[in-house]
Amino acid sequence: MRWEGQRQSDNVEDRRAGGGGGGGFGFGGRSIGIGTIVIALLGGWIFGINPLTIIGMLSGGGGPAVVQQAPAARPPQGDQQAAFVSTVLANTEDVWGQIFQQGGARYANPKLVLFRGATPTACGTGQSAMGPFYCPGDQKLYLDMGFFDTLRTQLGAPGQFAQAYVIAHEVGHHVQNLLGMTDKVDSMRGRISQAQQNALSVRLELQADCYAGIWAHHSQQSKQWLDPGDIEAAMNAAEKIGDDALQKRSQGYAVPDSFTHGSSTQRQRWFAQGFKTGSVQACDTFSAQAL
Repeated sequence: MRWEGQRQSDNVEDRRAGGGGGGGFGFGGRSIGIGTIVIALLGGWIFGINPLTIIGMLSGGGGPAVVQQAPAARPPQGDQQAAFVSTVLANTEDVWGQIFQQGGARYANPKLVLFRGATPTACGTGQSAMGPFYCPGDQKLYLDMGFFDTLRTQLGAPGQFAQAYVIAHEVGHHVQNLLGMTDKVDSMRGRISQAQQNALSVRLELQADCYAGIWAHHSQQSKQWLDPGDIEAAMNAAEKIGDDALQKRSQGYAVPDSFTHGSSTQRQRWFAQGFKTGSVQACDTFSAQAL
């Protein structure tokens, strides 16, 4: 992916100076190693359990993390990984800004927050163990870039475009929030069974995958910056983080009723749908009879 020299977004907050350091992440006064983080990450993805609960159980801690937030700042000059993230975010701004404009609406750019360990959000305390996430309450994406190391070394999904896919997926959640899809799904909580809620969550997540594909479609049309193998890297990442793949990795078998993000095949299919068509209408996972 030939991203160097492209525009970087001004909507990146760097809170890493206020995060934990050393060989683990600090939660409730304890240092949590990457093994615990991965277990919590997988548990959260697979079972829909709050990773904070899992970390507390594994670490023996009983209270919430105490987080001190450093003042928001721009990423430092020379930070290549932050520059890459800022460049991808800038291009999502360009693509979605144009799509919304064509539809007679204005796209509100989200903020992307870089952090380490833990950070305050409008959705509660954000934790590295959650993986990248979007908070509709403050319209911000949250990313501990250590996740990219986990993606590459532990989940088997290397490549910069795999990382770009992750960012574009979270931006997809922002688009859903602007279009009102997030509120519609959230309004069903407590009114339907857990299995039905999981099924709605799958459709929401697959639509975000499709929106990531839309970004890739229009981005490549305008920039021609993808190298051979980039799309394959994104498809591989979609496969590695499918619910069935993660469940089989952690427990040896899959439980479809507990899926919250979709199977590997489904995630690949909907990313490919967005990339092939570049159409928001083609990403209507809620009306699709088959996912």
